[in-house]
Amino acid sequence: MSKKQLSDEQYYITQKQGTEPPYSGKYVFNKEKGIYKCVCCDASLFSSNTKYESHSGWPSFYDTINSKAIGSSSDQSHGMVRTEVHCNSCKAHLGHVFPDGPKPTGLRYCINSLSLNFFKEDKDES
Repeated sequence: MSKKQLSDEQYYITQKQGTEPPYSGKYVFNKEKGIYKCVCCDASLFSSNTKYESHSGWPSFYDTINSKAIGSSSDQSHGMVRTEVHCNSCKAHLGHVFPDGPKPTGLRYCINSLSLNFFKEDKDES
């Protein structure tokens, strides 16, 4: 992804595995219905149907839009062992997944708002 196509902050998050400060992202409290897509390649990643309030400070989802949307790898940075998640289409860093989410998956995808674009559901399609 070209740095010219992303803001400096988006580039840092998606290409340098950065993390935005908690509660700073524009999608933390978004309650609108729609689809969250990768800011780098526009791949569909999450549905608002699986978004929930985790009180973590980042948008949280208990599932991906499909099983092939997200890839993962071990992240041992900052003295922690975590599972990093990235867009499977372009490998952009999205955030992390933790095993402390709600049913039915028990997962919490903790995602940086800067790695996402939100597309509001068209009411005519409802």
